[in-house]
Amino acid sequence: MFTLLFISGKNWQLSLAELTAYMQARQINFEIQQVTREFFVIQIQQTIDLNVIDELGGIIKIGKVALALSSQQVKDAYVKHDKQVEKQVTEALEKSEIVTQIAKQTGKAFFGVSVYIEEDQIKPRAGEMQRLLGSAIKSELSKQGKKARFMGFADKSQGQLSHVEVLKKGLVENKSEILLCIDRETSWLATTMAVHNPFEFQKRDIYKPRQRKIFGMPPRLAKIMVNLSSCTENKTLLDAFCGVGTVLQEALLIKANVVGTDINSWCIKAAEDNLKWLAHEYELQQVDYRIIQSDVSVLSKKIGIENIDCIASEPDLGPALRQIPTTPYAKKIIDKLTPLFFEFIEEAYKVLKPDGKLVVVTPYIVTRTKQIVTMPIGEKAEAINFTRVKPFSSEIFSKNIINAEALTNLETLVEVDYRHLIGREIHVFRK
Repeated sequence: MFTLLFISGKNWQLSLAELTAYMQARQINFEIQQVTREFFVIQIQQTIDLNVIDELGGIIKIGKVALALSSQQVKDAYVKHDKQVEKQVTEALEKSEIVTQIAKQTGKAFFGVSVYIEEDQIKPRAGEMQRLLGSAIKSELSKQGKKARFMGFADKSQGQLSHVEVLKKGLVENKSEILLCIDRETSWLATTMAVHNPFEFQKRDIYKPRQRKIFGMPPRLAKIMVNLSSCTENKTLLDAFCGVGTVLQEALLIKANVVGTDINSWCIKAAEDNLKWLAHEYELQQVDYRIIQSDVSVLSKKIGIENIDCIASEPDLGPALRQIPTTPYAKKIIDKLTPLFFEFIEEAYKVLKPDGKLVVVTPYIVTRTKQIVTMPIGEKAEAINFTRVKPFSSEIFSKNIINAEALTNLETLVEVDYRHLIGREIHVFRK
């Protein structure tokens, strides 16, 4: 049993939902001990391969917790500059494995510090806290006869190393990035054990041979959808609106079998080209994929009844808007798209195996008067015997988590990109 820190991407609810779905699909025993907008603290019952981060779209860093302190103690030491308390924190740090691990480096040691803070009031002090913690670690290394330097920032409000900086400086390999994560009650010190590699997502996004930029889904979100569907190795995943194959490629990377359909003949050829490129680029062996031109109304005739383990699809979300729509126009968009979505839901139920999951994206429109216009897809899904799967259930949370009830009441997840005027509402259903 050990405790891990997960640093979240921008959409923390989506990141946490993906992470929990990923672990549940692989029967990993875990308990979420703390949830914040910046990080999650999770107790894991068994050893997991930390390369798991390559199979997640919403997690930036994973750290192994070495020390837990009261947040008041940390704030007294690094915000109020109480020398006596600062000494206590340093003594606790000395007893942990953090300094010992950094000292193992040959030659002059190099390490980094990143500070993640839940409370908005002290976030501007992140850079200052980063420097103070870095100096304390450097001082402890000096006592052991080890010269060292650490990576920090002159800007007092900037206290976090980006995943790119951590990768380029080799801090993961040397176990030499220290994470200080501060919640209202408890603070955790951890060593970064894995970091998200943005260059791989970028490679799959902009270097694949066929592009469809206006209607494209980022690989990061495609990976999250694959995980929300509970897709694992050797399962068969369907994307019924596959476009150029972004969701399919993320499923192939976890060794799933994939089926893609689209009504557009250009998309069919583009998806085939992209999956061939992916298989070659990542040296995938024995890949199993089929790309079929098909209207969604005849999906079950083309795919067959109960042949699919999981579905992850984003149908047409409407026109590329140039300005924020009025509420009547937003409702017209929804009304025009609804028949397509309802037809898809019916066909999805037919092709899914019993207990299979459907992940579907519907339009999420915020109008000029700040009204939110969405599609009532849940009623349709439940009418044909789908069961809605909420992103979070109460049993995954420790009893002391304050915001657990609010999370367990969520029915959908929302992803809004500031560049687009139509956002995404993500639904999960089980057959």
